[in-house]
Amino acid sequence: MQSSCDHSCNPNSKDKEMEVIGIEGTAWNLSVALFSDEEGVVCEVESPYVPERGGIHPREAAQHHAAEIKRVVGEVLRASEEISGVAFSQGPGMGPCLRVVATAARALSLLLRKPLVGVNHCVAHIEIGMWNCGVYDPVVLYVSGANSQVLVYHFGRYRVLGETLDIGIGNALDKLARSMNLQHPGGPKIEKLAADGGNYIPLPYVVKGMDFSFSGLTTAAEDALRRYSAEDVAFSFQETAFAMLTEVSERAMAHLKKEDLLLVGGVGANKRLQEMLRTMCEDRGARFHVPEKRFLKDNGAMIAYLGLLMLKCGAITEIENSAVKPNFRPDEVEVRWRI
Repeated sequence: MQSSCDHSCNPNSKDKEMEVIGIEGTAWNLSVALFSDEEGVVCEVESPYVPERGGIHPREAAQHHAAEIKRVVGEVLRASEEISGVAFSQGPGMGPCLRVVATAARALSLLLRKPLVGVNHCVAHIEIGMWNCGVYDPVVLYVSGANSQVLVYHFGRYRVLGETLDIGIGNALDKLARSMNLQHPGGPKIEKLAADGGNYIPLPYVVKGMDFSFSGLTTAAEDALRRYSAEDVAFSFQETAFAMLTEVSERAMAHLKKEDLLLVGGVGANKRLQEMLRTMCEDRGARFHVPEKRFLKDNGAMIAYLGLLMLKCGAITEIENSAVKPNFRPDEVEVRWRI
């Protein structure tokens, strides 16, 4: 369990104009936070689920969340004098995990008699990134476990310009890591191995217009482990996959004549991906933005922040409409707070 609370979670901290609690638990990381429109992130407590081996098992992750959520929410609540609303990850994500979070959010909303706000996890990544970086209208590269998309805001929605045709880059990294018998999460371990590699192995590079594919690349990388070192395979995988993501990001910026690129999502913490995108932007005379690492991974602060934005424009979720949406796409969300 990790905790980061200003005022040491002191319930006597100064009054705030509006404060929302956000509950995130779409996959491995259970995270609860308070976000104030005056102070930003007031308090955040998380309890990650880490499987002993293999990938994330949805049922086991949900059991972890169910066992921890009362304690985590309780600790965060002690940092607030009065909650204005309760926000939760409505999707996308693993169904069992989403249902634990939604059940807790509904109960808290009814107990406190405060509005309930169902939040799209992907849009929350984008909004907290823009807030943290101070950028308003960028091309967005969103890369996480199950999601890999290039988006831009246009006429009331975040439009998906391109996306993976099969698996997300995070899942591809995790799959490759499991082939090397590395513990979840695999991305940071692949990054560390790649830093010690340098012999590039040709691997499938699949970009189709604005879309891309990682499944063939991952299978080829797994096959290459029988002939090459893990370090060189990791290096070659990163170089190939990240070049694909850089290409489609640059194409989006060129077509839309945008001068800002924002990187969000857990895989955004990879330093090599950041380096490639930054170099591309510098070559174009454009600006590259990446939020603090704590806002890249799945976090309660992003749910609370988007919940605050939605609450202010009246986008409240009635209990009867609060069912989870495991396949909730960002382009389904009406972005009323920007209209």
